[in-house]
Amino acid sequence: MQACIKANEEIAEAIKDGFEASWFEKTVVGAGGDVSSRLDLFAEKIFVKYLGTFGQIESEESGLIGEGKSKIIIDPIDGSANALSLFPFYGTSVAKVNGEGILDAAVVCNLANGDIFFKEESKEVQQGKLFSSSFHLPYTAPHAEIGLFEKAYANPLLVAALDNEGLKFRAPGAIALSLAYARSVNYVLFVGKFRIYDFAAGLALCEGLEVIVEEDYVIVSKELNVALKIENLIKTIEE
Repeated sequence: MQACIKANEEIAEAIKDGFEASWFEKTVVGAGGDVSSRLDLFAEKIFVKYLGTFGQIESEESGLIGEGKSKIIIDPIDGSANALSLFPFYGTSVAKVNGEGILDAAVVCNLANGDIFFKEESKEVQQGKLFSSSFHLPYTAPHAEIGLFEKAYANPLLVAALDNEGLKFRAPGAIALSLAYARSVNYVLFVGKFRIYDFAAGLALCEGLEVIVEEDYVIVSKELNVALKIENLIKTIEE
């Protein structure tokens, strides 16, 4: 856990005064299917340096790196398009799966504001700030007015249905981060192709919330009735 936090702190330190010009350059299609930027690869290199001794890394950019009984699933930059557009909602996502196939640690960090969330096996989710040793239970907004809808742009019918039900949302564009903030919003919704890099760590942070995971959608909310209402809207549209 400390190694992962240190990796995030090194990345945050490197970007605090702005991005290097080369980081905006695109390279080749990564293991996750998107074209990797040099920013993605820069962050990946730092994670490999800090986490490579803990197991085999499975990265959205380079695929499998190294070897080991444990597997460390990373999205070096969650919300790459946001980062490369200098929109301040991007971060990192790391999940560790042990040799028995159990996910026993998860870390999601918002590099834009320093928020960091982590979960260890048999312990509650914690929230804090980079470069701080103080952590606490995640902040919760009991009467949140918005949800977060990832890939809203690809689902216009569902957008209209949510609007008709008064279920306001924003579409920030970084699914692991959105899931990390699930306790402070009304709901988190994703509709589309499910990739392990996007969800492994984020869903681990949603322990104790209402979570619905299907092949083509994920719904998370503090309230079961909200999650079920959204699922019903999805099923109605699919009919």
